[in-house]
Amino acid sequence: MVHWDNIDTVLLDMDGTLLDLHFDNHFWLTHVPHRFANKHGMGIEQAMHELLSRYREVEGSLDWYCVDYWSDELGLDIVQLKHEMSHKISIRPKVIQFLEALRGLNIDVRLVTNAHEKAIQVKMRYTGLTPHFNMIVCSHDIGAPKEAPEFWNLLHQRYPFDSQRTMFIDDNLDVLRAARGYGVRYLFAIYQPDSQQPVREVEEFRAIRSFDEIMPNTKLANTENE
Repeated sequence: MVHWDNIDTVLLDMDGTLLDLHFDNHFWLTHVPHRFANKHGMGIEQAMHELLSRYREVEGSLDWYCVDYWSDELGLDIVQLKHEMSHKISIRPKVIQFLEALRGLNIDVRLVTNAHEKAIQVKMRYTGLTPHFNMIVCSHDIGAPKEAPEFWNLLHQRYPFDSQRTMFIDDNLDVLRAARGYGVRYLFAIYQPDSQQPVREVEEFRAIRSFDEIMPNTKLANTENE
């Protein structure tokens, strides 16, 4: 069982955790390449090759997650392109019920994401999730990505929480490792961040397929990392 009386704070990632990562994968690997190819008069294969090279150069950094960086870098209006594909933004199963259950327990629920503020605004506009959070924390405001150990120190300094009474759920294993290194006690990964991709193996952390597996008052494996 999840011992919810031992948890005061729940930190939740956005893309791949609360929202289906299929939007982002399709956006960056299909929609952007086609628009980039059209703008610069090149074939789609050439565009993909160039974009993947640029992606790899900044992967895991704040620039990788920055809408303004990619708009300048690619000569495209990334926010507008996201609006064009808004029909693909979707909430993962049982997320709303989970968030409502947490609110019923008076748990401090915080969205903690690497997504740029402008990307967050797009996602919240089309999902309506904002009222479910006590706060929304953007790593760009903190000054480091969640993968970086310093992020967690800075997060705690700005928005204190008891790491031993905190649950954190994220689809990014590097991020979970950083949280574990800081001492966050209750950690969960996501088995299938992108609904159109196969379920992946996760051995290093406890993981869920759907939020009903950790819904308050439902049975599940103990969340403590023993």
